[in-house]
Amino acid sequence: MASSLRQRVASGVKATFAANTFDMLANAALIVLLTRYLLTPAEYGTLNFVLAAMSVVAIFATLGLPKSASRYVTEFSESDPGLVRHVVRRSLAFVIGLALVVGVAIVTVGEPIARMIGQDTLVPFLLIGAGYVIGNALMQYARELLRAFGRVEWSGIVRVAMSVGRVLFVVGLIVAGFGVAGALWGYVAGYLVAAVVGGLLLAKRLAGEFEATSDPDASISRRILEYSVPLTATRGANVLDKKVDVLIVGALLDVTAVGFYTIAKQISDFVSMPASSFGFTISPALGEQNSKGETARAARMYERSLMYVLLAYVPAVTGLALVADPMIRYVFGADYLGAVPVVQVYGGFILVNAVNKVTSDGLDYLGRARSRAIIKTAMAVANVILNLLLIPIFGVTGAAIATVITYTVYTSSNVYFIHQELSLTFTRVVRALGIVCLVTAGMAAAVWFALPYVSGLVTLFGVVLVGVLVWGLLSVAGGVLDPREVARLLG
Repeated sequence: MASSLRQRVASGVKATFAANTFDMLANAALIVLLTRYLLTPAEYGTLNFVLAAMSVVAIFATLGLPKSASRYVTEFSESDPGLVRHVVRRSLAFVIGLALVVGVAIVTVGEPIARMIGQDTLVPFLLIGAGYVIGNALMQYARELLRAFGRVEWSGIVRVAMSVGRVLFVVGLIVAGFGVAGALWGYVAGYLVAAVVGGLLLAKRLAGEFEATSDPDASISRRILEYSVPLTATRGANVLDKKVDVLIVGALLDVTAVGFYTIAKQISDFVSMPASSFGFTISPALGEQNSKGETARAARMYERSLMYVLLAYVPAVTGLALVADPMIRYVFGADYLGAVPVVQVYGGFILVNAVNKVTSDGLDYLGRARSRAIIKTAMAVANVILNLLLIPIFGVTGAAIATVITYTVYTSSNVYFIHQELSLTFTRVVRALGIVCLVTAGMAAAVWFALPYVSGLVTLFGVVLVGVLVWGLLSVAGGVLDPREVARLLG
């Protein structure tokens, strides 16, 4: 049983990591093309300002329904398989209905609202916004349901389809002369391609399995909707937390500052990818083990995950702060050097976000979605207030400071909530953290001495490689990294 669980988690981690790596590389290529060749800093800022606004509106196109449906698919797959199809049918109907309503609302009332709040920049893109929220909603639903069915690798296929479609359509439409609008339509096309692929895979998973009962539980719809409420609050707060700062930067400063800030956020997304992959896979496993009464096993699984996240990310954010200037200069171009201090401050967010990636989703599967929703909502509001206070004082860097402060409180709270459920033992984690700090100091010294030799992309990658090698050697020597365990995970 334990071996089967480890194999399933390892298989899921590898599949998700592969898909996320592909998405990361595709997105990195897209960003470099956009920043260096296809768009000016102002146009790049405009693109991301509009995407941030669309992402906020997209909350209403799904609410918390995909994750709520996933929770009940996971539960009923074990306890009452005959109800699974009913969960899928009803939740899909809810999502499609909501997405269409929100899409129509954007087109019909979006312009007066945008003008009323002084964001005329959004007006030319409202029709695109309708397509964005519908495509995004369907893609999210398919990925979450495939994950709930234990088909993490199929969820990864959906993400790869989105990545390929996005790059091809965005670049193609900009080259064809459609500018920022073309780039936005490219994002919509990528989501729609992924939604179609996800729908086909979901239909394949359901085919011949989970025969529906003729007399479904009348409370299914109510239960899906009720559990979606705290998930909606969490997701809404999460999107606001990650997007409202972009909107505030654009409103208080300008779209060029939005471009600088977006660079820091996108670097954060790249660096956070391994933790996202791990958290995406391990969260359902935590809930499954806890529901079987294997609380101790779930606790050890989480503690081990936390140790590896700290081992990877404490050195990573330290190294990122050291190489921020040459990285921005040689990867994105000298026009984006204003992003350097933002990237350095944002390292604090990357660290706590990595911890949160293996923590927060697990709370949903442990039935603590409401607790997470409350603290997330409170921190989202605090983030808005801090942005309004700090951006006028520190400029775009103030937005990064606000994010680091609020996300640290949020992540700490989530760790406490999961401790309440699993009765964690932090002794080993704290001991490992002490060794990780020593490893980080050694790695940072090596990178610091090598930095003066950076003169381009090749030497920059060389310095990064030096840091990785020193980190690996010191981690093994310090006993916090077991090469055999890593080989088992990847093998």
